[in-house]
Amino acid sequence: MKLWDKGYSAAQWVEKFTVGNDRILDLKLAKYDVQASKAHAQMLQKIDVLSQEELDKLITTLDEIQQSIEAGSFVIEEGFEDMHSKIEYLLTENTGDAGKKIHTARSRNDQVLVALHLYVKEEIKQIKTVMYRLFDTLLQLAEKHKTVLLPGYTHLQMAMPSSFGMWFSSYAESMIDDLILLETVAQVADQNPLGSAAGYGTSFPVDRSYTTELMGFKILKYNAVAAQMSRGKLEKTLAFALASVSGTLSKMASDIILYMSPNFGFLSFPREFTTGSSIMPHKQNPDVFELLRGRSNKIQSLPAEIILMTNNLTSGYHRDFQLLKESLMRSVEEVKENLTVLCDILPEAQPTPDILEQKMYDPLFSVETANQLVLNGMPFRDAYKKVGKELTDGSFSPQKNIQYTHEGSIGNLCLEEIREKWKMYEKC
Repeated sequence: MKLWDKGYSAAQWVEKFTVGNDRILDLKLAKYDVQASKAHAQMLQKIDVLSQEELDKLITTLDEIQQSIEAGSFVIEEGFEDMHSKIEYLLTENTGDAGKKIHTARSRNDQVLVALHLYVKEEIKQIKTVMYRLFDTLLQLAEKHKTVLLPGYTHLQMAMPSSFGMWFSSYAESMIDDLILLETVAQVADQNPLGSAAGYGTSFPVDRSYTTELMGFKILKYNAVAAQMSRGKLEKTLAFALASVSGTLSKMASDIILYMSPNFGFLSFPREFTTGSSIMPHKQNPDVFELLRGRSNKIQSLPAEIILMTNNLTSGYHRDFQLLKESLMRSVEEVKENLTVLCDILPEAQPTPDILEQKMYDPLFSVETANQLVLNGMPFRDAYKKVGKELTDGSFSPQKNIQYTHEGSIGNLCLEEIREKWKMYEKC
């Protein structure tokens, strides 16, 4: 069944080429198309296109379709282009003329738009849920290991003392930046495009505010052309947020890979979380974190992919948009999986104690030593030169009694403040 059927068929290869993977991808979106179809049918009854009896039949069948989707028995067979054609076929088969009326005053353009907006709203909720789980895990680890010192690096050279508490909580607070972007995407998605039809509205007196309320959207995407232009823009906005989350995960994975190296030896995990070599008996490879980094880096290319596919398209619908679904939906699932993997493995992290007691890390305390001289009355530049000379001639004796008290330092991690900061931005 094709919604555009006018008595002739496209060549078989044309159908195969244009449908692509939509039958598979639409299984993920079908429940949202059903949700929108219910709202659309209720609106059609409100403006007297459908009778109450016809509406009741349609809602009953849509509920049955929804149940089959939830049970995993809903399929889109060859012969149907997409979820829209399969759902309309089932409605017509079960309700007769009422099913033939369901497409009144709408187009597949606004059908897929509203399904994508509902999908993005729901997926952001799910991503935020697993993000908070990771955020909470990181703060718990920060509290647990806040006194375990860790070398801090700049330019991959020893810089100043840090701690595992600071390191874990740094990623927790960094995730709030990712949360802010996701909240922004949620606002972009929370606009109802249904009723824009093919992108230029309809001569039927549709009540778009009514469907906005029924589907739980915050507001209407008023201009019909603007509604259509949200296709591609919505996906791109989400892609930037997914890339931001993935950038945080990738950086953390790189840190862990470095810290697990025997040359550093700052962090370890139980053997069952590592893999081995086929030839070297001693190897314990951080494959989980390398794949996490690689997957996250791949997702960071998603905004560029979507920009290249959409940046030269004029206003109005283009079939190019169909190609956005596969990469976007795959990335959404991978971000959730990557977050979940970290949630499961990080609690097993085993920081190495007393790292900075090794003599090789004495230079890390050069700043503390210079600062103590300043506190005793010496000008900073003189103290800097004095400690620098001692490091050069080998006479340096480190001041290891470090005292950090300001917000966000080793001695004042502000973990509760970071937790409250998450709550503040999650309300956006």
